[in-house]
Amino acid sequence: MDTTTLAAASDIDFSLLALFARATPTVKVVMIILILASFWSWAIIIQKHLVFRRARTHATAFDAAFWSGEPLDELYSRIAPTPTSAPERVFVAGMAEWQRSHRQDGALIPGAAQRIDRSMDVAIGREARELNTGLTFLASVGSASPFIGLFGTVWGIKHAFEEIALAQSTNLAVVAPGIAEALLATGLGLLAAIPATIFYNKLSDDSDEIASGFEQFADEFGTLLSRNLDS
Repeated sequence: MDTTTLAAASDIDFSLLALFARATPTVKVVMIILILASFWSWAIIIQKHLVFRRARTHATAFDAAFWSGEPLDELYSRIAPTPTSAPERVFVAGMAEWQRSHRQDGALIPGAAQRIDRSMDVAIGREARELNTGLTFLASVGSASPFIGLFGTVWGIKHAFEEIALAQSTNLAVVAPGIAEALLATGLGLLAAIPATIFYNKLSDDSDEIASGFEQFADEFGTLLSRNLDS
C-alpha cells in the first residue's frame, strides 16, 4: 500500500460522531432508532429492578403481618380502605368476597370457596400483568435490533459501493469510511439487543417468581377460609 493512500486514510476521522455525521440519512435514522431503543430498554430495566425489589419487600412485610396472629377481620379492616401493595390487594379481594358471601343471618351463600378463589385469581392476574408491563418491549428490542442494525449495515455498504464506483478507486481512503459507517449500525443493534435479551430473561423469571408467591399466598389463605367453611 503506497504512502499516499496511508496518509489519506490516517487523515479520516473515525470517531463515532464523525461516522454518524457522514452516514446517509437512512443509516442515521436506523442509528437514532437503535440508540433510543437502547436508552428506553435501560430505563425499563432500572424501573423494573426497583419495582421488583419493592414488591419483594412488601410481600415480606405482609407475610409477617398475616401470620402475626392478628385476627384476619381486624387486618382486613385496617388495610382494606387503602391497600398499598400487591399482596394486600389480593388479600382484600379474598376477604371482601368472604364477607359478601355471608347472609344477614350469618349463614354462608353456597359456592363461597369458589367465588373467593376466583376473586383472588383475578387480583393475582391483574398484579401479574402489572409486573410484566414493559417486558414485551425488551423482548422486541432483543429480537429486532440486530436485524434493524443489519439493515443499516446493508444500506451503508450499498452506499459505500456507490462511492467506490463514483471514485473509480478501491483504495483504503475510499473504502474504509463507508464500511466503518455501515458496521456502526450493526454495532448499535447488538448494543441494544444484548442487554435487552439478558435482562428480559432475568426480569421474566423474577416476575414469575413474585407472581408464584402471590399464588402460594392465595392457596394458603384459601385453605384457612376452607377450614372456617367446613367448621
